[in-house]
Amino acid sequence: MMNIEDLRQENMEKGLSQSELMADPLNQFETWYEQVSQSDIYEPGAMTLATVDEDGQPWQRIVLLKLFDEKGFVFYTNYESRKAKQIAKNPNVSLSFPWHPFARQVKITGRAEKVTAAESLSYFATRPRGSQIGAWASQQSQMINSRSILETMVDSMKHKFADKEVPLPPFWGGFRVIPSSYEFWQGRESRLHDRFIYRRKDDSNWTSERLAP
Repeated sequence: MMNIEDLRQENMEKGLSQSELMADPLNQFETWYEQVSQSDIYEPGAMTLATVDEDGQPWQRIVLLKLFDEKGFVFYTNYESRKAKQIAKNPNVSLSFPWHPFARQVKITGRAEKVTAAESLSYFATRPRGSQIGAWASQQSQMINSRSILETMVDSMKHKFADKEVPLPPFWGGFRVIPSSYEFWQGRESRLHDRFIYRRKDDSNWTSERLAP
């Protein structure tokens, strides 16, 4: 297991230069993500998802990254939740990976769209049974008077699906964030951090520029 504090110090001393950036930001993200994943950081895929409501009010919450590839970054949720309703009205979102122990951050902007039902079903089948039951039981983001109401719903769903596979709820599935920009932030001494932003040039090419800290 790597020593995170030593790596953090090494990262801050070395910094990040434009010459070492990869041409494709997805490859740059994958390199950093693999490094974090090999450490003992809890939930390296935890990311802040920001959406905006119809009044222009931003909202944030932590969601878990379940897949990333050349098509985008995927997370799963209840399609009747606050975040899903906001995405339906305004699909422009941002993601933030706060890897503070490494003195690094990655920020991504883009558009969110629903994944296919087949993708949602494939992932749902891998979830623990308790999480599958929970997806059916929770009316995410709706007001409830007490936790006992939620527990009663869980018991009801356990009874409903006793001795059978739990099906994919029709109101549950994934979103894929298709990036339009990536920002890689490397902490440095005296707050003189290294920041680089990638912007999409066309379907397969990106440009990168340094930003002042």
